[in-house]
Amino acid sequence: MEKQIGNSRIVLVQGDITAQDTDAIVNAANSRLILGGGVAGAIRSKGGPDIQKACDAIGGTPVGTAVITTAGRLPARYVIHAVGPRMGEGDEDAKLASATRSALQVAEKNGLKSVTFPAISTGIFGFPLDRCADIMLATTRNWLAGTTSIEEVRFCLWEQEAYDLFARTLEKL
Repeated sequence: MEKQIGNSRIVLVQGDITAQDTDAIVNAANSRLILGGGVAGAIRSKGGPDIQKACDAIGGTPVGTAVITTAGRLPARYVIHAVGPRMGEGDEDAKLASATRSALQVAEKNGLKSVTFPAISTGIFGFPLDRCADIMLATTRNWLAGTTSIEEVRFCLWEQEAYDLFARTLEKL
């Protein structure tokens, strides 16, 4: 499914984010940039040790921000590590919106034309999937409605339920 926003588009796919051939994929990162489980673990496993080495050199980034590294052996050229909120830490909606905007800003600053996001913070961080879809899609729509060189923002959802929820949310935008 896709939706045109100005000269750009939001695209939804179901599958493995590590297989996405966009300029960058987004890692649902923790603030210490340690590639543990979930999306980060898959990125580490399939991308190789160079990604964690690059993260170690950066050292960390606060909740709501994003940094960029190599993508190692992944099809994407880069990994943008966006740190979403943990449920219960407070101000989670604003922090998720900030993490999404920060990842888009990093992509823009690096001249990237395409970027693929997962549903940030919905795994071990416990963020509700429906709120995630509302926030991430609205933030992305607002970004693409402005002046941007980003041509495609893809959301890659692992499970059918997540894809369906994002699709219903995107239809309403």
